Amino acid sequence: SELIRGFLLSGMPCPSSCPSGLLALMAPGLALMATFSLPSQAGDRRALPVEKPPGVKGRTLILLDVNTKSPVRIISENFLSLQLDPSIIHDGWLDFLSPERAAPVAEGTLPRLQAGAGHRSSGNSVHAPSRASPAALGSPAFPHGSRCYIVRSDIALDKQKGCKIAQHPDIMLELQREKAAQMHLVLLKEQFSNTYSNLTLTARSLDKLYNFADCSGLHLIFALNALRRNPNNSWNSSNALSLLKYSASKKYNISWELGNEPNNYRTLIGRSVNGSQLGKDYTQLRSLLQLIRTYSRAHLYGPNIGRPRKNVIAFLEGFLKVAGGTVDAVTWQHYYIDGRVAKVTDFLKTRLLDTLSDQIRKIQKVVNTYTPGKKIWLEGVGTTSAGGMNNLSDSYAAGFLWLNTLGLLASQGIDVVVRHSFLDHGHNHLVDQNFNPLPDYWLSLLYKRLIGPKVLAIHVAGLQRKPRPGRVIRDKLRIYAHCTSYHNHNYVRGSITLYIINLHRSRKKIKLAGTLRDKIVHQYLLQPYGKDGLHSKSVQLNGQPLAMVDDGTLPELKPRPLRAGRTLVIPPLTMSFYVVKNVNALACRYR
Repeated sequence: SELIRGFLLSGMPCPSSCPSGLLALMAPGLALMATFSLPSQAGDRRALPVEKPPGVKGRTLILLDVNTKSPVRIISENFLSLQLDPSIIHDGWLDFLSPERAAPVAEGTLPRLQAGAGHRSSGNSVHAPSRASPAALGSPAFPHGSRCYIVRSDIALDKQKGCKIAQHPDIMLELQREKAAQMHLVLLKEQFSNTYSNLTLTARSLDKLYNFADCSGLHLIFALNALRRNPNNSWNSSNALSLLKYSASKKYNISWELGNEPNNYRTLIGRSVNGSQLGKDYTQLRSLLQLIRTYSRAHLYGPNIGRPRKNVIAFLEGFLKVAGGTVDAVTWQHYYIDGRVAKVTDFLKTRLLDTLSDQIRKIQKVVNTYTPGKKIWLEGVGTTSAGGMNNLSDSYAAGFLWLNTLGLLASQGIDVVVRHSFLDHGHNHLVDQNFNPLPDYWLSLLYKRLIGPKVLAIHVAGLQRKPRPGRVIRDKLRIYAHCTSYHNHNYVRGSITLYIINLHRSRKKIKLAGTLRDKIVHQYLLQPYGKDGLHSKSVQLNGQPLAMVDDGTLPELKPRPLRAGRTLVIPPLTMSFYVVKNVNALACRYR
């Protein structure tokens, strides 16, 4: 597979003992989704307050059934992917990436990892000198130029036998944290002033990144700099050609992109690039790739536009008219709110959660008009822009947006989503700078472990006058259904996984009906851990706090079995997964 299955592992700078657990985390069926078991909540057995929706009298239960005959959507096996922020080059974390640390990652199929430009708050320009000198080869323009992804490939695992875990003294890691903290201030200053410094990605850095990916059994996707322009505003490809030739000489198996958020180039280089021109640039890049035997059939993705406002939609239309047949998937980005002004209550607003749905429809309308059937990727998504906010975008509360994003994208047919970010200078990341998993890390792990690519339609009685597959129930209770991941060997094929977001401040009761009735259910209930509530950076699964056993070992994660026929009780302001066992769903029996 050319898609990213190595989600957080591939671009993560690890301490000496980071690898095993954190890397395994990202495996699409096994290593990435963690399961846990929680003791029963005392309140589970108490009667819930009866809520009577409009037009429905006397109902105390939500009746839920799933269409098990056929899926409504089938997304990529590599649906959940991860970005590695370009700031790792600027702040030194790239030096902590090495193939030796990747051995544990190769134990399973990994999610995709994006390592490079693309974060809207990072504006560094990565530059390679005009000479094809191995000592200084690279690609320019970080946030709006170069980006790379790490993806799982089909490399045989025996190729990774030489990979060993590199050891770094604690003092080195401590010095690196201090350096990264200083660079964080520099990047924030650049971000607020909209003035960015240049950066050179050397051949050594590229070698290190590629070797890490290859040793881990991952595939690299690299976005070239689109900011280098000729006087007539066409793309100057000389720098990219140096990089392509160098990579080909090393026989690096890489896929490609060109630029990032091209609709914002005026603020970076003082002149705009319209969609038609970028389409011509992509056509030029495809021609270059075809001239290089190593990359004659390489995948190409783009244009990675920003939020689809009117002018951006016009940009995308112009691009697809010229280069729609050139790209293998159409890409765009989405950040929900400005991280500098966000409040915890923002993450509970259903109106905010639904902004993405409208964007999806806008992008799909344009793509279906000009390139029907073309895959669509959300190639950069975060709860907040501008680097996020401490104790907010990295807290339990941010998970409501993240899990709903996954549900909406899958139910509406988006093939791949790239989460920003595994580790960066802001607060949108999945692990902190001590490499401790944050709430969205555990949420992503559960998703990857339990959720398969087949999306199922749900049917709800009582609380939704016009049921729609995978949509909301009275807005604040959101239910999605998939076939359980085939990679999870704890469940036989034919099982179904529900994931539920309860934004109500009261518990909700769900009774499984139809084909789901009287089946044994495994519960995976994620709740905040500690006195900070929704602001907490720690979570508990089924009542047990989640933490690494040691620097390289994930905790044992077990579900809480519920007896057959038991009503599901969803605590207020929580996220949860429920595997309905042995349904023998026709839609889920075969891959």
